[in-house]
Amino acid sequence: MNKIKNLLIPILVILLLADVKPILGQEMNDYKDIKIREFKVAVQCWTFRKFSFLETLDKVEALGVKFIEAYPGQKFGGTDPNATFNYDMSNENIEITKAALEKHNIKIVSFGVVGFENTVEATRKVFEFAKKMGIETIVTEPKDGDLSILDKMVKEYRIKVAIHNHPLPSKYARPETVLKVITGYDERIGSCGDTGHWLRTGVNPIDAIKLLSGRMIELHLKDLDVAGKKEAQDVPFGSGVANIHDILAELTQQNFRGYLVIEHERDSEAENPSPSIKKGLDYIYSIMHYKGYEEILGCDWKNYNKHGWNHYGPGYFELDEKTGILTSSGGMGLFWYSAKKYSNFILEVDYKCLAPNTNSGVFIRVPDFVTSNDYIYHSFEIQIDDASTDIHRTAAVYDSEASKEDAFKPTGQWNHYKISFIGDVIKVELNGKLVNDWKAEPRGKIKDFAKEGYIGLQNHDSNAKVSFKNIFVKEVK
Repeated sequence: MNKIKNLLIPILVILLLADVKPILGQEMNDYKDIKIREFKVAVQCWTFRKFSFLETLDKVEALGVKFIEAYPGQKFGGTDPNATFNYDMSNENIEITKAALEKHNIKIVSFGVVGFENTVEATRKVFEFAKKMGIETIVTEPKDGDLSILDKMVKEYRIKVAIHNHPLPSKYARPETVLKVITGYDERIGSCGDTGHWLRTGVNPIDAIKLLSGRMIELHLKDLDVAGKKEAQDVPFGSGVANIHDILAELTQQNFRGYLVIEHERDSEAENPSPSIKKGLDYIYSIMHYKGYEEILGCDWKNYNKHGWNHYGPGYFELDEKTGILTSSGGMGLFWYSAKKYSNFILEVDYKCLAPNTNSGVFIRVPDFVTSNDYIYHSFEIQIDDASTDIHRTAAVYDSEASKEDAFKPTGQWNHYKISFIGDVIKVELNGKLVNDWKAEPRGKIKDFAKEGYIGLQNHDSNAKVSFKNIFVKEVK
């Protein structure tokens, strides 16, 4: 019997360990290679609940944040000691608010958590206030699951509604409940997830965000010292149990375009929460790979578009509006960003070859508006062609300078280019390896090159298709 026990115990241990992550609800994906985008950051005014609304603007400006979420009932400040910030505030205080926002260069992007009766009259009053203030999202916890009036107002006013979750015993504590309530309504009715309250309820924030994918309007971002306890305390981002890095990585994968609303509720720091917030902001900014970059393929909340881009020559690039993936068809042509010229810059872009003989490239500093093939003699192309050799192979400066080594992935896998052109030096990193570092000069087919120009993507021919996504540019002053 002892021998049998000795055999069974290791087996049971292995089975238990294999099942630990699902039991705890932890994320199974590996997010370490995700390049986190730069998210818009706002501060929930409840963070500064010990101060008036007007005093809060000073605090938020000092943090370098440009957006806020106001909440109903905060002491307003100014000359009237009884005035509060709310949707029934006087026109005089509305004008004072607008002037103060302009002075501090701050915008109110959302308002909540606001409660109101489920009637047309009461709902319209809140939406009218939001319209006056230029508010994008109303955050609420509806008393019942009938969102038909909210659905009507969302369509009429084009203002989003986000369902917030306080911890248990709140009705909306669990993401499954929120998803069930909003399903079937306008997609501008979604979730204002609160990572801290999810943790207090015992819900893994990443699991919740995945469940609500596509319906996340904004996120109240918090980190806590412990999970599963209602009395858990807020701590600076990155120092608690929330796994902020992976939360932002998952949001990046979902193409989340809402605001990260910073809310710090630790009562012992209510008189001066700014140091903890500043420490937390420094952390989240440090993990945003694309902070300071401009994404040059446009995205309107959920859908990508080609605004600012032109195409020259035969063929075209087909855009998947949901994923932002551009795929070439036909050619030879150039899809180029005509909205802006760049001088010194860093360009990062993902590409994928769809055939072993894919032939494409990234053009940099195209000098003039493209009306003929002449641009190929006055700008450089960073080549994409795994089948060619030397100065025509992937990561070469086409016809000018070969790459130092092959660092591309097999056909069908995504690659990451980081291309810089500063002064007259071109550097090319492919999948994290520096494969070209060249002092540019007229060479090969290149007759000369400009100090500034456009960025373009080449489509070569129908048998050499290529896809691009995540096109980001950072200007270097």
